[in-house]
Amino acid sequence: MSRVYNFSAGPAVLPEPVLKEVAEEMMDYNGTGMSVMEMSHRSAAFQQIIDEAEQDLRDLMGIPDNYKVLFLQGGASQQFAMIPMNLMKNKVADYIVTGQWAKKAYQEAQKYGKANKIASSEDQTFSYIPDCSNLPVSPDADYVYICENNTIYGTKFKELPNTKGKTLVADVSSCFLSEPVDVSKYGIIYGGVQKNIGPAGMVIVIIREDLITEDVLPGTPTMLTYKTHADAASLYNTPNAYCIYVCGKVFKWLKAMGGLEEMKKRNEEKAKILYDFLDSSKLFKGTVVAKDRSLMNVPFVTGDKELDAKFVKEASAAGLMNLKGHRSVGGMRASIYNAMPKEGVEALVAFMKKFEEENA
Repeated sequence: MSRVYNFSAGPAVLPEPVLKEVAEEMMDYNGTGMSVMEMSHRSAAFQQIIDEAEQDLRDLMGIPDNYKVLFLQGGASQQFAMIPMNLMKNKVADYIVTGQWAKKAYQEAQKYGKANKIASSEDQTFSYIPDCSNLPVSPDADYVYICENNTIYGTKFKELPNTKGKTLVADVSSCFLSEPVDVSKYGIIYGGVQKNIGPAGMVIVIIREDLITEDVLPGTPTMLTYKTHADAASLYNTPNAYCIYVCGKVFKWLKAMGGLEEMKKRNEEKAKILYDFLDSSKLFKGTVVAKDRSLMNVPFVTGDKELDAKFVKEASAAGLMNLKGHRSVGGMRASIYNAMPKEGVEALVAFMKKFEEENA
């Protein structure tokens, strides 16, 4: 069977050159006579893999020297607890709730202190980003938390909130490496890698060094303390070694493609093709306020549940896979991450046009 266009929100499409390289190295990585999957994480060969992966990520994002890069397990969702456990010194944190994952993080933080919801877009099914220029930031807040790109609802912060001097913590899972970013504006920037970077099972945490301390909430497990992993350079225990290896390949691919400026240009071009069609279509419509639209996740509907289901089914038969919207919202969603080629978006739009003609 030939490759399909995979619009899954995560685990998601990976660059074909990376998949081919990984396949070639499956039995023998770099003359070691073994796969990275079976290699000791304490070996010189693996040390080189993790060191290069970190350096390439630092190069791509321009990560300042006073930030640590941690390759951790537990996915992005484990950070919902790890962040308050490590950062809630005053037992107060402010949350901007713009989707399901921000909401889950906010609910989790309530176990560890006072979590304040200082803005939300829940009143309109998370279809927009609230104005965050002058929020009631708590004077004693340890940090302000956002989910920068909302995978399920297809919204994206185009401007970071005014945190009034408080540390900004951001979950960037679904927009990770999709465009240039000024890391120095964040205390922590983190994301699960299975959307835009690699296979499932890992989260990358980029954290400012002054936030890494022994002063954590009482009862915080050793494994959930940032200092544990920072001191051991992500090798305190056996890491997700194979995932680090594949992510490292993706970082090299991104560098070869021209870096994050180039990715942003490509992503804007791809998203424009789809949004322009949605804006002109009589059958399909986007669900997000135009100014807050994500470049990565594009939700849309026909307004008829049965027609939505028919579209998803027929699209799958045409090799356009995983277009069903998240179970909490229904409709359709096309995730068009870095590795989705422009041809995939063009094929989707051509299919949508045909479907509209046949079902108008």
